[in-house]
Amino acid sequence: MAARRTFTHAVATLLAAGLLLTTAGQAEPQVPATPTKPKASPIAAEQPGNDKQPGSPGATKPPKGLGPVAPDGLPKETVHIDVAGRKVAVTSSFTGTEVVVFGSVNFSRQPAAESGLYDVIVLIVGTPTTLMVRRKDRVAGIWLNNRSVRYQDVPSYYAIASTRPLEEVASKDVLSKAGIGFEHIAMRPAEGQGVLSPNDQKVFRDAIVRIKTADGLYKDEEYSVAFVGRSLFRASIDLPANITVGPLETRVFLFKDGEFLGQHVAKLTLERAGLERMLHTFAFGYPFLYGIAAVLLAVASGLAASALFRKGGAH
Repeated sequence: MAARRTFTHAVATLLAAGLLLTTAGQAEPQVPATPTKPKASPIAAEQPGNDKQPGSPGATKPPKGLGPVAPDGLPKETVHIDVAGRKVAVTSSFTGTEVVVFGSVNFSRQPAAESGLYDVIVLIVGTPTTLMVRRKDRVAGIWLNNRSVRYQDVPSYYAIASTRPLEEVASKDVLSKAGIGFEHIAMRPAEGQGVLSPNDQKVFRDAIVRIKTADGLYKDEEYSVAFVGRSLFRASIDLPANITVGPLETRVFLFKDGEFLGQHVAKLTLERAGLERMLHTFAFGYPFLYGIAAVLLAVASGLAASALFRKGGAH
């Protein structure tokens, strides 16, 4: 009997111990794993005032594929642009149009639009053409053409828009390397024009710029690029009615403290449309037939005018 009670007590003790272990296992709180620091977001690199050096606490490095890294360890600023309306229709009633260029500075450091940390220069360059320039000199009291030079690679249109005057944006050396400014246009005398002195080259280049400016084809518009946010900017440039039809290239340059950061290029095309396009295609595609048609039209117009005048004179 005593042995049975001892066995029963032992079984009860084991069951109680098992129940306690099970309850303790269920009630035991889960211990959280050691927290890890969240990965730095690439957007954090865009926040102003983040000027910590690489390797210091809190410094971030751009993920692979984001582009070059600036000396401060942050992603280097880049610029992207687009043009509102890549194609412009030119008809017989074309009186000019306005081109709107808008863009953004990636990884902008400036806190607000009016901070003026960045400078933007917009160039719209037309199709290269060949141009004959003549210089008149006074001979025996009469102004006569004395020297003529044929220049090639002369842009048919050249417009500059900038946040500030060019001399305040960057040095002449930087502007020259980027081809920004009337004096840095890559026009040159054609082969077989003889040797021109530096003074003569300057005289002829200045004459080309002066004539093109008077025709409204060359322009320099300061303070015409405006930031509308810490990274967004826009500019509007007028294209005159006498602009040469064809492709145009829009180039945008980004500067900070006189340093060139990058550029972006967008295409713009002026295309003939309507009756003007049909006549242009006919004239250049079938010049012989176009000449005959022009002569016949002139003869018919003359005969019709003559008949009207005779009829009017008879009364």
